[in-house]
Amino acid sequence: MLSAIFPRVRYGFGVSLLLFCMTAWAVVGVPELSSRVTDLTATLSAEQATALENKLAAFEAKKGSQIAVLIVPTTQPKDIAEFGIEVADLWQIGRKGVDDGVILIVAKDDRKLRLEVGYGLEGVIPDAVAKRVIAETITPHFKEGDYAGGIDAGITQLMALIGGEALPAPSESSSEGLGEGAFIFILMGGLIAGFVLSAMLGRVMGGMLAGLGSGLLAALIFGVAFSAALFVGLMVFLSLGFVQRADAVGLAVEALAGVVAAVHGAAAVAALAEEAHQDHGKY
Repeated sequence: MLSAIFPRVRYGFGVSLLLFCMTAWAVVGVPELSSRVTDLTATLSAEQATALENKLAAFEAKKGSQIAVLIVPTTQPKDIAEFGIEVADLWQIGRKGVDDGVILIVAKDDRKLRLEVGYGLEGVIPDAVAKRVIAETITPHFKEGDYAGGIDAGITQLMALIGGEALPAPSESSSEGLGEGAFIFILMGGLIAGFVLSAMLGRVMGGMLAGLGSGLLAALIFGVAFSAALFVGLMVFLSLGFVQRADAVGLAVEALAGVVAAVHGAAAVAALAEEAHQDHGKY
């Protein structure tokens, strides 16, 4: 009896796996370009989609540059950056030979969005500017559930940039930096972690790991600049050295090792920052 059941179980499992794979493929597949606004999630009402379509068509007729909007449920299992490249390759937004197109991609269920900017517009919409458009103009609307308002505001900002207008100065709330409270938090956390790691791995290795971890935390979580992250890592390491030092020679060795660890940590942060595209974000 069991021998008769097992083949059926395997067959049923195989069919389920095939259906799952087909569903996943259908979700991440790039749709054909049929309009300037493609909404596969029914997030926008017919009136909202038509208004955006007319707005984009009027801008294209006036300026020549093309802007398109794509809203999908998810890009999984692909990253939105990889998915965005596939969309740009298929849609070919922008005039031939000029490559002056922009695609706003929203992955609603992933809570991610991305701007694909053609080479012809990278001078007026570089990565840093695209990041600000997402963070300061579009994301605040999305966080309130106002997708139509966020997309419209983002499109308006992109049109202004293409028309030659500059972005306003960053607001204080959106500026990045490491405040006094955050610095003390990282320093104290690094010292505590350093004591624990030193007891387990030795003073030098424990200090190196604590300094490296503190620098990475400052860069990746609090978004501080490379030089500030390097400073934080060195501060943690050297503070541990002063507290735990037994002699001057030991401190010198620790300081040298700390510099090496900080440089490696800084290189790791730089690599991660380079890998992460500045023209996409999460809300």
